[in-house]
Amino acid sequence: MYDGFYNLTKKPFQLNADSDFYFNSAVHRRALAYMRYGLTQGEGFVVVTGKPGTGKTMLVKELVNSLNPENITIGIMVSSQVGADDLLKIISATFGLPYDGEDKSTLLTRIERFFIKQAMDGKRVLMIVDEAQNLPKDSLEELRMLSNFEMSGKSLFQTFLIGQRQLGDTMTLPEMEQFRQRIVATYQLKPLDEEETKHYILFRMQKAGWKNSPQFNDDIFSEICRYTQGIPRRINTLCDRVLLFGYLDELQTISLAAVQKVITDIEEESSTVTDEFHDVLPTPPVYPISTEGFGAYDERITALEKLVYNLQTTLNKERALLRKAILLQLDMDNVYNEDSTQG
Repeated sequence: MYDGFYNLTKKPFQLNADSDFYFNSAVHRRALAYMRYGLTQGEGFVVVTGKPGTGKTMLVKELVNSLNPENITIGIMVSSQVGADDLLKIISATFGLPYDGEDKSTLLTRIERFFIKQAMDGKRVLMIVDEAQNLPKDSLEELRMLSNFEMSGKSLFQTFLIGQRQLGDTMTLPEMEQFRQRIVATYQLKPLDEEETKHYILFRMQKAGWKNSPQFNDDIFSEICRYTQGIPRRINTLCDRVLLFGYLDELQTISLAAVQKVITDIEEESSTVTDEFHDVLPTPPVYPISTEGFGAYDERITALEKLVYNLQTTLNKERALLRKAILLQLDMDNVYNEDSTQG
């Protein structure tokens, strides 16, 4: 829709991590420097943390794209509460090793042989774990044990852990002392400041074929930075809505008033969804205190928790369906516009 109106070649603020839109901010540049330093060490762990939406996945893609596959074998895993035994199976699957029906000792032996084979071929093995804050402590300990594999005094396996701030909290636990001793570099991603927020927005617009249509008033960038707190994903979401607003109102200049109107709309929508969700929740009955114990109360609490979960699930499904319907309509509009142009 708005990409056609503003003669853009693609949507500049899509939410998926497209490496073509990698913005080399000061914080991301420094994070990459730490990661590359860790690579030169060839052992242990590199840990990068940050709030959701700060660009961790984009950072991983940028790093992987810069590495030579002839020198390094890379495995990427997105963790989700993976236990120690399952972790070995996932690592095996990531590197194309069989794992079905195998016990732990067999998995470990096969993985070690794979590491040795890669080293003999002149390659290093790097595992990148995204969303690493979800890894239980026993899985982190399993990764630490894998880092013990070596040949001729050189480590055979290195791990990069990329996750949210909870990962850093886990690392500080007393029982993680041995793990901390294996960390060779760590960095925490910070949000963009106001100046970088402006450069980030203009950079993505230029990548999308922007030719100064629409124009942006200078005072909008501080407001965007304030509302999004400099978090790239939030910037993308807001700017996407701002451009859609500009298209609907046929704006050639994006003003502060336009940005503030969109922010107000977003806040009202969020408030409406929250209110509607609370409206569908029944008022919990008040039960008198009984001397027979709290078993009955536990049952009622469990029932209410299930009800809340079902309502949340239904709401998420309806929102997903609505989003699909909107996207489908947008695609149909684009096809119609293209047919009309060709006709």
